[in-house]
Amino acid sequence: MKKMSEDSNSAILDSISNVTEGCRLPVLMNNGEDWRKSGYSTLAEIISIKDTESKKLFYVHYIDYNKRLDEWVEEDRLDTRKIQYPRRDLASAATTGLNTPKKTLTGTTNSRPSSPGLAPDPITGPSVLAALQQKQQKNRKRKLDHSESKSPPAQEDEGRRASIGSSIGGSIGGSIGGLGDIEIPPLVTPQQTAPRQTGSLATHSDDHAITRIKNMKMIELGKYRIKPWYFSPYPQEITNLDCIYICEYCLKYRKSRKCLERHLQKCPFKHPPGNEIYRKGSISFFELDGRKNKLYAQNLCLLAKLFLDHKTLYYDTDPFLFYVMTEYDARGYHIVGYFSKEKESSEDYNVACILTLPPYQRKGYGKLLIEFSYELSKFEGKTGSPEKPLSDLGLLSYRSYWKQTILEILIALKPQEGQEKPQLTINEICEQTSIKKEDVISTLTNLELINYYRGQYILTLNKDLVDSHKKIMEKRKIRIDSKYLHWTPKDWAKRVPPGPGNNAGKLSVQLGPSRRLRSRIQISRNLSLKAE
Repeated sequence: MKKMSEDSNSAILDSISNVTEGCRLPVLMNNGEDWRKSGYSTLAEIISIKDTESKKLFYVHYIDYNKRLDEWVEEDRLDTRKIQYPRRDLASAATTGLNTPKKTLTGTTNSRPSSPGLAPDPITGPSVLAALQQKQQKNRKRKLDHSESKSPPAQEDEGRRASIGSSIGGSIGGSIGGLGDIEIPPLVTPQQTAPRQTGSLATHSDDHAITRIKNMKMIELGKYRIKPWYFSPYPQEITNLDCIYICEYCLKYRKSRKCLERHLQKCPFKHPPGNEIYRKGSISFFELDGRKNKLYAQNLCLLAKLFLDHKTLYYDTDPFLFYVMTEYDARGYHIVGYFSKEKESSEDYNVACILTLPPYQRKGYGKLLIEFSYELSKFEGKTGSPEKPLSDLGLLSYRSYWKQTILEILIALKPQEGQEKPQLTINEICEQTSIKKEDVISTLTNLELINYYRGQYILTLNKDLVDSHKKIMEKRKIRIDSKYLHWTPKDWAKRVPPGPGNNAGKLSVQLGPSRRLRSRIQISRNLSLKAE
């Protein structure tokens, strides 16, 4: 009998030792029902494995769950009876995109993809930037060699000038600002810069293994302690701490509460740096220029990345405006959330990135941020839309806002003289709300309000929909009042007029003869279309 027990224990130990990165197996979630008693568990994928002095830890991603629920678990929460090992031929085509290179680390560092010729450095900091930039440089060199074999020398020089002129943002994978007040310059040279995407927090295209693992345990912001949801490239020397302390006024981070207390005695701010453009009651909005308030903007992006997974952090904040919402009390202005927008958006985006901090969620502040962004669009006299893709919580908030705003207009609409029923066009809804036409149509379609009747489209509102809308609007007590908004939109498209020694506006400097000709043809086509 004793021998059978020993054999059973050895079998369990063998199965644990066979668990590798990329395999899937049932895992007991926090606050979940124990599979040992009920037979129920959640399928998860092993992202990383690390050995500590006393135990072995596994970083797991729960399949069909958001990545903010990913966590380190001990081996007693793994159900090793049902291990699914990854197939080599399907490793690159995994549905979740979470299979990682098989590599087990010891100590407290997280797993990272292997880099030939590089020492195993921490997962954040300059070493990560160097690895990513080396990979990008190799890909760029391959493309350049390929294009050199096909293009004549004139076009080659023109392409090089154009690529250098358009590369204005560098990827950030390490620290920003350090532990002190020093602003660290970008770690990339003009020849190595990758083209900036749509935001300082831009949509990421590659899901690197190093960014899939949460690197911070806890942050303290004001009177709240918050558990981060996702990875953010804070310096490695502070990510190993149990808690990181952040000044809620300037957003600089410190490694201990004592350091934060000393900083607060010297911190010159009691509100975000920038212009206060809105104040009603205890709610205020501050407008910040990403070029003038660079350090604050970078720290704000670092903080936001802890709660946003669908964005990649970029160093360049100059082309963006940041609108920070605060709540006022006797101690100062406390950050609630923010959104950013491009100074010049070719896609008519009025929001590049938006976030309500977790302590203030489910209180109506998310819709207030969205409403404020559309209020700015009304002042600008144009329609706008958020940058896609949205996060899961952001998509829910926007759909709810569009639904409530459009229904509010439809319910309040009255028929004009000589009309049996009120009439309204899609364009009129866009003009009144500043919501883009595509978003209006998708909202009406999702609500199933559009019907085709006797050769025309009509909108039908049933009583249940109207009653539920009124109940929701009664609970929505905080709204934006345009009377308290003191703001004048700027025309960021203006350039300094050319003068002696001033090359502003001279496109011919970077455009070859053939490209100038194509530009003129395109401009003449646009003018003819407008004339028609």
